Order: sequence, then structure tokens, then C-alpha cells
Amino acid sequence: MDFVYNVLVALHLLGMAAVVGGWIAVRSGRTLIAPIVWGARAQLVTGLALVGIASAIKDDSHEVDNTKIAVKLVIALVVVAAAEIGRARTKRGQDAGTLLDVAGGGAVANVLVAALW
Repeated sequence: MDFVYNVLVALHLLGMAAVVGGWIAVRSGRTLIAPIVWGARAQLVTGLALVGIASAIKDDSHEVDNTKIAVKLVIALVVVAAAEIGRARTKRGQDAGTLLDVAGGGAVANVLVAALW
């Protein structure tokens, strides 16, 4: 079970890297929105799986702080929504800069909650 958990952690971190890296690319003038959307989706799915596995494992190293998880889930849902809406707007030729800033900033905020809480 630890192997699966560690693979999910790696995928979770790669999802965060895709969101933040894509956001930085967009801010520097690129139009790479797909990594942001797929990274946000990966973050949500792997995060839910990690919480499920950590809740199922009954030991001290996999203890779940439900308040922290709730805060991270709300932020993740905002990130996914902003990325999806931003993607839809760019497909219609509209500007999605603010929404992509929300997605990138939300991903950074989620990292800070995970690391500093």
C-alpha cells in the first residue's frame, strides 16, 4: 500500500508542477493552457485518492487532519473551476488571464497550506 501511496504523491506533485509551470508560461506570453487544466484535474483526483488511502491506513505516519483537507479541497475546487472556465474562454477567443491567475495562485496557496499548516 505504501508503494501506491508514494506513486500518488509523485503524481500529485507533478500535477502541481503542471499548474504552476503552465501558469508561469502563460504569464510570460505563451498560450499553454492544457497543462494547467490537466494538472488541476490530476491534483484533485490524486488528492482525493491520497486522503482515502491515508484514512484507510491506521498508523501515525498517515494521520489525516480533516480541517486541513477541507481547506485544501475548497482551494483545489476553485483551481479546477478557474482552469476549466479559463480554457473554455480561450477556446472562444476571450481573455482568461485573471482566471488563470486564480488557478496558478490557488495552486501556490494549496502548496503553502500543505507545507506550513
